Amino acid sequence: MTAALLEQYQERIRTELDRVVDFWLKYSHDKEHGGFFNCLGKDGKVYDELKYVWLQGRQVWMYSRLYRTMERFHRPEILEAAKSGAAFLQKFARVQASSGPGKCAFCLTRDGRTVKVQRTIFSECFYVMAMDELSRITQDKEMQADAESMMDRLIFWVQTDSSDLGRPQLPGDLPINSMAVPMMLLCLVDQLTEGRTDVAEKYKDLSGWCVERILQHIQRDGKAILENVTLNGKELPGCQGRLQNPGHALEAGWFLLQYALKKGDVQLQKTAVDKFMEIPFHTGWDKQHGGLFYFLDVDGHCPTQLEWNMKLWWPHCEALIAYLMAYSHSREPVLLDRFKQIYDYTFTHFADEEHGDWFGYRSRQGELVLDFKGGPFKGFFHVPRCLYMCEKLLDGLLERQDS
Repeated sequence: MTAALLEQYQERIRTELDRVVDFWLKYSHDKEHGGFFNCLGKDGKVYDELKYVWLQGRQVWMYSRLYRTMERFHRPEILEAAKSGAAFLQKFARVQASSGPGKCAFCLTRDGRTVKVQRTIFSECFYVMAMDELSRITQDKEMQADAESMMDRLIFWVQTDSSDLGRPQLPGDLPINSMAVPMMLLCLVDQLTEGRTDVAEKYKDLSGWCVERILQHIQRDGKAILENVTLNGKELPGCQGRLQNPGHALEAGWFLLQYALKKGDVQLQKTAVDKFMEIPFHTGWDKQHGGLFYFLDVDGHCPTQLEWNMKLWWPHCEALIAYLMAYSHSREPVLLDRFKQIYDYTFTHFADEEHGDWFGYRSRQGELVLDFKGGPFKGFFHVPRCLYMCEKLLDGLLERQDS
């Protein structure tokens, strides 16, 4: 019975990944200026020509990963698209500063002129992912070195001196450990070190630092995962300190589990599932309407984020990866039950059978609120990464069943 169910999931997920890839291949490529259109309507029509560096980097990474690791995506048009996106990023993403190349932009015009720069590290993070993954296909040593050089700047900003980010430390603004930062750096270490022992040696201490920082977010006697804590792992006052982001915690859960499995760290494996998956799932699941809330307040106050009770695509993507990875490791039936619950909600609410790809934004009750397929924060990343990883996990599960 379990094998038949896994085969059903495998077939649907494989088909859905093909449809999502086809949608973005068909509609998102800018053949005149290079790179990708990010703002696509429900039917793929471009409604804004601005290009977002997070999303450009993510799309390069996703195309490259699919090309490198899945035979059916080893297609010339996918590699050429990845190369086009990378060339656009290398030419335009960095904003020139007086001392030389500065930060990466957040938003560019269609032809690459800077529109906006964020005072965070995330444009640079996705630049690193893109260049490293593509360099594994092209064997471009300069591109790989570019990725490592940007990574080293990120580490300096996070651990030594953040002044180049342009964000002043104001007297009433407490320094915080935002879970997004160590999560992202842990993801980048995993990316850069795959199959490269020299690079793994270079960043070996950073992984431990990231894990330690992520674990600081276990609060309230182990009963809550909070999005922001102090630099020494204590709870912050006010709304900022009480904030919970179930999807982010679940994503951290599979990051930690993946790391712990590679290290053979049994205790960390347990923590990843018990704390970073089970807690946000139980607190974040809407028992009345189904789906995961976007934000919550740990004390039950109304979160200040206006979209707090909406159902967004990406937390459900992260939950699917998390629980299928956890089940693949332990074979605990309850973890497969969780996956099924999330899968049923996700595929009935987000997948678009008519036009392809997924919708991203629904109300608490499940009604479609925004019908675009691509926007400033939704691109070719969370959906295909989820489907890609779930297909790989299901392949492994079914192979072990046959053996």
